[in-house]
Amino acid sequence: MRALVQRVTHARVEVDGQIIGQTGPGLLILVCAMQGDTQAQAETLAAKIHKLRIFRDDAGKMNLALKDTGGGALVVSQFTLAADTRSGNRPGFSSAAPPAEGERLYQHFAQCLGDLGVQVETGQFGAEMAVHLVNDGPVTIWLDTDTWS
Repeated sequence: MRALVQRVTHARVEVDGQIIGQTGPGLLILVCAMQGDTQAQAETLAAKIHKLRIFRDDAGKMNLALKDTGGGALVVSQFTLAADTRSGNRPGFSSAAPPAEGERLYQHFAQCLGDLGVQVETGQFGAEMAVHLVNDGPVTIWLDTDTWS
């Protein structure tokens, strides 16, 4: 699975002008399930993000994790993280999981993060969404479970 994690002061996602998910200080997590991804990868990704030390401590150093700050998470599905731009100018997305599998793994990831004690809100899988955020730092981290051994 792939995720783009952004530390935010606040973020929200809208569908048809209506807010469907939001968070205050915490993380905006854009998530994409890839072909062949498993529930175990979703669980590993959730655990890693929960413990990722990207929040400032009292000395201003990135030394605290979401689990330490009590921050929330807005989890948004984004199949475009599967973009293959190696050939031509139009990205290909064939490496993304099929929609039903992608949605299942996206929901499982969000549930796993919630099970770790994080207040989680989500976007709407497959919908045209407007995502609004204020990136804090800015801090943006790319994670891909396929690169972990």
